[in-house]
Amino acid sequence: MSTAPPPPRVPGRRKARTALAALASLAVLTGLAACAGPPRAGADGTGASFALSAGTPKPTGEIDSFTWAIYAEPPTLDHTMAFDYPQNTILSNVCESLMRWTPGLTLEPGLARKATNPDPNTWVYDLRDGVRFHDGRTMTADDVVFSLGRQMDPANAAAWAQNFQNVASVRKTGPLQVTVKLKKPDSQFPQYMATAAGVVASKAGVTAAGADYGTSGGLACTGPFTLGAWQKGQSLELKRFDGYWGTRAKAGKVVFRFLTDPSARTNALLSGEADGGYLIPTESYGRLKDSGVGTLWFGEGLSTVNLGITDMSGALGDVRVRQALSLALDRSGFVKAGLGGAGTATSSVTTRAAWAAGSPDVRKAAFTGLPPTERDVEKARALVKEAGAEGKTLTVATSSIGQDVSLLATAVQAAGSEIGLRIQLKSVAPNAFTALFTDPEAREGIDMFPLTYYDSITDPLDLLTNFRTGAYLNFAGYSDKRYDAMVEEATTTYDEDRRLRIESELQRHAAEQLPWIPVAEWPTALFLNKRITGAPTTIAYMYYPWAADVGASGTAGAAPATQPGAKP
Repeated sequence: MSTAPPPPRVPGRRKARTALAALASLAVLTGLAACAGPPRAGADGTGASFALSAGTPKPTGEIDSFTWAIYAEPPTLDHTMAFDYPQNTILSNVCESLMRWTPGLTLEPGLARKATNPDPNTWVYDLRDGVRFHDGRTMTADDVVFSLGRQMDPANAAAWAQNFQNVASVRKTGPLQVTVKLKKPDSQFPQYMATAAGVVASKAGVTAAGADYGTSGGLACTGPFTLGAWQKGQSLELKRFDGYWGTRAKAGKVVFRFLTDPSARTNALLSGEADGGYLIPTESYGRLKDSGVGTLWFGEGLSTVNLGITDMSGALGDVRVRQALSLALDRSGFVKAGLGGAGTATSSVTTRAAWAAGSPDVRKAAFTGLPPTERDVEKARALVKEAGAEGKTLTVATSSIGQDVSLLATAVQAAGSEIGLRIQLKSVAPNAFTALFTDPEAREGIDMFPLTYYDSITDPLDLLTNFRTGAYLNFAGYSDKRYDAMVEEATTTYDEDRRLRIESELQRHAAEQLPWIPVAEWPTALFLNKRITGAPTTIAYMYYPWAADVGASGTAGAAPATQPGAKP
């Protein structure tokens, strides 16, 4: 069984802006004063606030079709490779998993009508009866065993293989029942069954497609839409599946347009060429919000922006230098310029929403005692001097992949110059930047790089496990035996409050040792024009059939309803 970890979650690949625009953005960033707390003004300087919204208005009826802007074309739609935004944004409407996320980021039954845990090492999934695949066949336990087996097969090099590392066997224990035996208790495995790791496809359909599965023909899944025409490099269509077991999709067709250039994507939304989209370019928030052609919404994102440490053999091997950089960073300035004013400065690598399952006491404990987000340049200078690192040179990667990347790199450079460090920027092409996540050779000569991470489950351990010894995204080889032991304890603990208390200790450890330097929480951005409504505002769109909820709008241009507890 393969233990290869999933590829990373990386920010949207965006083409370079002009040099003039880049310089203008840098000037904005360096001129901002530091402040604490969530931002209250957009980058456009209008003073308009943003607020998290629980959802968008429900549709008033069905619609023939709608068009969706997406920043990149998926290389494949094979669900075993669905680890990034483009694939999952599309696949969540075509392929379904044993469990399902809700728009509120909670877990509910999916293709399994029930999941039970008769003993710590066993999970039993009782399947829905009469579920049809797009190829006309009816789902059975054999299809589930086959689909999960594809994730575990080393020959497939599945992106989700590491989530099956504790699985001893997957067996059919009835016509509509599958039993998973674990090598040891694993609190994370049942949660991942709501992601692409838990997708069920027709054994016969996948086998018939062979090597072409995911790149041509159908996907033999069960979702509310089937795969339609795919014009490589241009667009992809989904068609409503009339044999769907669940609620009928409100749109007859969805057309995804691949618009890699952020300006082109924004112009498509403004002109009506595209009716909506997620992952809105941060530099376009102001234009879209004030356009009058639709509404810009924000929802829970489970995403944090961080500075990934890739080399601890030099000055960054001293935790005092990492702490100094963290203290000197202008987080609020970065949020305003780099995230378009939509975000919150943070000293936590996890989002607050990731702790929602815990009791109030647990949620409070998770963020108690973390370092402040306010700058303390004097203390930072003292730490650099104490570490004997004055004048040391460090290299941070930057790229035109997006202003969130380029402006964070510049913010690090500005912070370093104030505290006695020499920070040089190394510009890399977008493709090369993506390789920083997966290729150690690509990280040679680089000490740090901007890193955006989203949780695939609503459990903080999804992120915190990255700092255990030998973890795939533990770029600098950070190692602490006590931390490793706590990760193991949290993994084997099913009781949520007890597990989250362990994870709060892991969070404090990460905040002190800084294998990554946390910078900001980043909400999900969604734009809908006046034709359509119903799409969820949260990152649930990655694993929830969101397009099935989209229909005709009867409340065009309605103002967002603030989510309870959200801070404007």
